[in-house]
Amino acid sequence: MGIRNENTGLEHEQYTMDFVDYWDDLVGWDKREEAEGGFYQRLMSASGVQTVADVACGTGFHSITLAKSGFDVTAADGSDNMVRKTEENAKDMGVKLQGTTTCDWVKLSQDLGEHSFDAVLCLGNSFTHLFEHEARRDALEEFFKVVKPGGVVVIDHRNYDSMLEHGYTSKHNYYYSGKGVDAYPAELNRYLARFEYVFPDGAKFQLKMYPLRQDYVSHLLEDAGFINVDRYGDFEKPYDREEVDFIQQVAYKPRQA
Repeated sequence: MGIRNENTGLEHEQYTMDFVDYWDDLVGWDKREEAEGGFYQRLMSASGVQTVADVACGTGFHSITLAKSGFDVTAADGSDNMVRKTEENAKDMGVKLQGTTTCDWVKLSQDLGEHSFDAVLCLGNSFTHLFEHEARRDALEEFFKVVKPGGVVVIDHRNYDSMLEHGYTSKHNYYYSGKGVDAYPAELNRYLARFEYVFPDGAKFQLKMYPLRQDYVSHLLEDAGFINVDRYGDFEKPYDREEVDFIQQVAYKPRQA
């Protein structure tokens, strides 16, 4: 997660150690892996990817599942607490990551190096933590620098178009699928999605995010220099723009870049 959000209260400090300790219960690893059905593994293989920078690793779900599938994964996040939990989970599961680091997206090339990875992944609705257009633009320019020519970037986010236009619904089939866990917007408007997460023991946490629209994210990717922007809805295409819960945006860096 990026940490350039001045005076918004939306930095990585949202992810307290208490919240991070609950995060795996929220994700529901087994159900999520089953629901994704190897989507990212297939996408990475089809794109000729070997080295992956998972720049919003959270507690390590995608970093670890991709590493288990044979990819060389570096796990990064803006939250020290999340990175430490990823390291703990990888150790407990006997999975070797190529590295872990705490980073700021708008300084990503300084932390990871330019032209260093075949793929940059920003998953888990994480890109919506950036509230400033300039920060989003700068972050994607850094993603562009880090990925190798011909490489791929993937961003996923909630289907905020449907939420803003028709109200919130969620099947919880793909994300936040932990047993007995609920996630819903306590506040939703064109400038803010404040989500509340409620756990079976009564614990509650909140995150503030910016409701990014699908077309806007695609345009941001193109403005950053990426080409062949493609979109999936809940890991499938074509998809119904009104019905899917999450959007996966896939784009490529030109080989001559």
